[in-house]
Amino acid sequence: MRPFFLCLVIFALYALNTSAQPLAAYVDIQNQVMVWDRGYIHKIDFMPPTSMKVGRTAVPYLDNSRSFKIYYNGSVSELNMGFTNAYFVTDNLVVYLNQKSLNVFDRGVNKNIAGVCDQYFVGDSLVLFLDSYKSEYRAYYNGQTYTIESYIPDSTLSHMKVAANVIAFDNFANQFKIFYQGKLISQEDYPVYGFGAGRNTVAYVDVDHKFKIFHSGQTYVLEDYAPSSYKVGDNMVAYVSGDGYFKVFYGDSVRTIGFMSPTYQVGDNIMAYKDPGGMLKVFYKGALTEMENYYPTGITIQYNSLAYVNTNGTLRLFTEGEAYDVTNADLTHWSLNYDVITYQIGEGIFKVFYKGTEY
Repeated sequence: MRPFFLCLVIFALYALNTSAQPLAAYVDIQNQVMVWDRGYIHKIDFMPPTSMKVGRTAVPYLDNSRSFKIYYNGSVSELNMGFTNAYFVTDNLVVYLNQKSLNVFDRGVNKNIAGVCDQYFVGDSLVLFLDSYKSEYRAYYNGQTYTIESYIPDSTLSHMKVAANVIAFDNFANQFKIFYQGKLISQEDYPVYGFGAGRNTVAYVDVDHKFKIFHSGQTYVLEDYAPSSYKVGDNMVAYVSGDGYFKVFYGDSVRTIGFMSPTYQVGDNIMAYKDPGGMLKVFYKGALTEMENYYPTGITIQYNSLAYVNTNGTLRLFTEGEAYDVTNADLTHWSLNYDVITYQIGEGIFKVFYKGTEY
């Protein structure tokens, strides 16, 4: 293994949203922490970090002395010196734990949301946590906290899913509930047989074995019988119905792809599957694209993108409906983060590929 401090560059990037350019963070050959933000390189630290993570809007890291710092909007803030024992970053939030004190860095504002927290789950824009002082489950969302469950018996909630902006769970009274856009919705009076969650979307099998989808505040009964399998993404659910048809729920409607039970995977806005002829096909925002005449191993899906190395050794990227051959060089390493590919050639050549442009 090559020495970390001399030659390992750590890249983590994210795709553009409506107001932000991609970020990249790495340690250069001089052990300095560099951030690429909106086309400019910023030197943010002179020593390699103990750890570093990158989200859509921020770069949190523990510096060489384990002080917790966050790069955000062109500058670095030091939040504490040596107290942070865990931290996570998402599209919009940095969530960190100082001993048992749970804190959120949200759009440049730092907030303590629980003095003592024994359990927490992080989504892109929300946090579900057990406030041990108040003995209740609470959710942080859009700058506010909401009570989710105020009755806490000896056990904790065991059946829950926290997605980008949705919480789904069976509560202690065996009711199925959904927290969405600041509202706690009593979805079913009985526990469900299984459920999955993605952005704006929850799929589940109810007590009568009907397959239902909650999407953007509306509930749809898709099938009268439970599917043989299903997977949930952002605003999308792919499933094989009880009678053997492969279908996709997207845009408030169901599309039948065919009578098959394929290998398939769902991540964020992308669904990839192996058709009966063995081909790799990609479903993205209602359209199907043929990518390969075989189904590759090692497929990575994030947000609007899918990437893999094909049998010819070419790193291929499908992003926002377009396919690209990124490089056919011998790669030391590659990764896909927030629609951006980073890859390493040899000992010290590092490249970034985003929307058809190499940096």
